[in-house]
Amino acid sequence: MEKPANEVEELLFKGLDWLRSKHHIRKGLALIVIALLLGLAGKLAYELYPRHYELTISGGGMLTKSHQLAKVLQEEAIRSNISLMITPTKGSYQALNDLNDGVLDLAFVQGGIDPVGYENVRQVASIAPQLIHFLVKGDVKTIHDIRGKTVNLGEKNGGPSIVSNQILHFSGLVPEVDYVETNFSDEQLLSMKADRLPDVIVQISYAPSATVDFLVQKRGYQLLEMSFPPSLAMRMGWVADAKILAYMYQISPPVPAKDIQVVGVNLNLLANKDVDSHAIAALLPSLYSPQVSSRFNFPISEDKMLTPSGFPISDGTEVYIASKQPFITAQTIDQVKGIFGLVMSLLSVALVVFKWFKAPDEVDETDNASLVEADSEDAPPVSDNLNTITANISKLE
Repeated sequence: MEKPANEVEELLFKGLDWLRSKHHIRKGLALIVIALLLGLAGKLAYELYPRHYELTISGGGMLTKSHQLAKVLQEEAIRSNISLMITPTKGSYQALNDLNDGVLDLAFVQGGIDPVGYENVRQVASIAPQLIHFLVKGDVKTIHDIRGKTVNLGEKNGGPSIVSNQILHFSGLVPEVDYVETNFSDEQLLSMKADRLPDVIVQISYAPSATVDFLVQKRGYQLLEMSFPPSLAMRMGWVADAKILAYMYQISPPVPAKDIQVVGVNLNLLANKDVDSHAIAALLPSLYSPQVSSRFNFPISEDKMLTPSGFPISDGTEVYIASKQPFITAQTIDQVKGIFGLVMSLLSVALVVFKWFKAPDEVDETDNASLVEADSEDAPPVSDNLNTITANISKLE
């Protein structure tokens, strides 16, 4: 059977009175409140204090443009108290595995890779698409001429291999049926004799690429135009329209002879989910700084940073985006109103708590003094009382 509300209140007030009567308990509670407030102040001060971060990053192979981007970012991030240690990887798959296992903190990874199985990887930013270069020898003029040829796609089942096979399959060419895939690394291609090189070499890089430069100028390769069908973008979210400008790799004879349309694939900066969000938020201004774009010789814009990659957005990216919002907005004003109401409520509670923490003896003495003073003010002088009594006795006589 439940107790009436007035009985519950009576028990509650009795408990509070009992606590007030225990001097040591009151002091202990006061010390706990002070300790909590000091801890909160210390946490806020720690967040305001400038910190130095040390992170590992990979840009892929040492001959890639993404590795060059990692080096430029490494030198610029020092200004933001961030030390980046570059760790080369064989390709996007090794980088993803290292990110997922916590071996790497950050990595530039080519898009088009299924995110399933990489639960610990987060998207920090998406950068402008890299270009898929189809380098061909003289007798290959169209995509269909690749039939029966050897095609080098880099690391087996690596990023370039996966996206290139998808493009070729969409064009009607079946891997290991219509063409033979080879998997030489860039270092092997550069050291290989001309007569042993594959018929077609696929390179995914920003232009100009040092590897493509060598293969065009020293080994006689040409660039094959790969038309960009909109239907390809609908099937594959990582596909982007891109272009290689005329004379990009050679002036005489020109390679390519005119602007050619090619398929682009987004480059993503990914991170392990446990990387400090404040470190990522501090790194992004360096990535989007004019110095990095100028030194990398390629514009890197914030406009495309949230282009979907299939991976969840990093907490650090959300912190960075929040820091870019206007300081005073309608939402901020509403929050200020709410905070003001909360502060006033807390002050009211604090006054009640302060009175509650005061010693009962002090309160009783104060109250008794007030009562005595009030009685003394209202009561008439003693001499007046005596005179009144004497006069009444005389009348009776």
